[in-house]
Amino acid sequence: MAVLKVIDVLANSDKSWEDATKQAVEHASKSVKNIRSVYANEQSASVDDSKISEFRVNVKITFEVK
Repeated sequence: MAVLKVIDVLANSDKSWEDATKQAVEHASKSVKNIRSVYANEQSASVDDSKISEFRVNVKITFEVK
């Protein structure tokens, strides 16, 4: 039987929500091992001068506890 844990991670990117999600997983993987999945919970963006300046994502990262 596997024991899984879920953490919330907030990340941002000036490129896209997908890039923000990738950055969240890459950063979390520095201290969390055995990541199994990522779920994009919320997405938002900052706007400056009528243009999107930053993409933000709130993700849930699931990993196995050994």
